[in-house]
Amino acid sequence: MKKCPICKIAALLAGIGALNWIFVVYLNTDIVARFLGNMTTAAKVVYTLVGISGALVILGSFGMCPCTKKECK
Repeated sequence: MKKCPICKIAALLAGIGALNWIFVVYLNTDIVARFLGNMTTAAKVVYTLVGISGALVILGSFGMCPCTKKECK
């Protein structure tokens, strides 16, 4: 499936966010908070980017690139 660069970055960030949740659930360790501090501005930016990325991935799963409004091939 061919995707635009923004969608590729969104998929990567969403995957990193998913892995962070695995660490939170099974190891009781928030990797973002460990490296950037607990709810610091930097951590909030990362959480926001991961959330937006997740939304883009969900929209992209319906077969249309949410960034370019073109059908994914």
